[in-house]
Amino acid sequence: MKAERVEAVVPASVGESPVWRVAEQALYWVDIPARKIVRLQVDSGECSEWVLPEKVACIAFDRDGTVLAGCESGLFAVTLSAPDAPHANEPSGVSVRKLAAPEFPATDMRFNDGRCDRQGRFWSGTMVQDMAAATPAGALFRFDEHGVLSAPVIDALIVQNGLAWSPDGRTMYLSDSHPSRRLVWTFDYDADDGVPHNRRVFADLHQHVGRPDGAAVDADGCYWICANDAGRVLRFTPQGELDREIEVPAAKPAMCAFGGRDLDTLFITSIRPGTGATEHDGHLFAVRPGVCGLREPEYAGKL
Repeated sequence: MKAERVEAVVPASVGESPVWRVAEQALYWVDIPARKIVRLQVDSGECSEWVLPEKVACIAFDRDGTVLAGCESGLFAVTLSAPDAPHANEPSGVSVRKLAAPEFPATDMRFNDGRCDRQGRFWSGTMVQDMAAATPAGALFRFDEHGVLSAPVIDALIVQNGLAWSPDGRTMYLSDSHPSRRLVWTFDYDADDGVPHNRRVFADLHQHVGRPDGAAVDADGCYWICANDAGRVLRFTPQGELDREIEVPAAKPAMCAFGGRDLDTLFITSIRPGTGATEHDGHLFAVRPGVCGLREPEYAGKL
């Protein structure tokens, strides 16, 4: 099975964090270095962009449509102008308010992968932007429904990625996509307190292909992980068995999300490398894999 390119979309430098917003029947994602949030109205093919003051790496929504964004200097509440409003593609098309920030233990850090758990707490991790340095200064944080940012919950990460939760919310997934790690871990998750424990290796991509980037979970509880550098999306069963592969024309698929009216389409963002890029790199892709996804949880607090 092969994913097809969505032609309505301008390619990104680093396409990440696709989120299907049911209330709008639209797909949102980010282009990290371009500081953009992008929106695609799938039925019409209409695409809109908003530029933020700094790099934005991950997003979620609250019930009112305000964006919770993980950026360079912290977490922000972002209000987007209407897609057809004047200057929607300019910085004036957004209103940005800082919510919280950790104490970064190194210079040149930012947030990376992030999403809400089934209870609506927002989770995101940090990383040193120079991946070649392989600095294990990254950590995973929880931003709860009361607007409180936790101390580091998981530390010593190089490139935090792969956040996802099982359908019942009792299992949490996390990856480190640095070439020296290439691991996906699973945790037992206390849904009441928002605390992961009993960490163990779920998948070692040294035994498969690529580096484990962004992920999604389907309605059957299977874990879909983008295999960056391998042009694949891999599906693992809850028992950690690889049972499906989807080919992506771009070498660096970055993150996937289920969307569409029946949540039966898997959307895949990708990265355009600085050298040796092809015509497909950086584009958005879509495929119907024969299974449905889960509605993306909204942030439970008030932004």
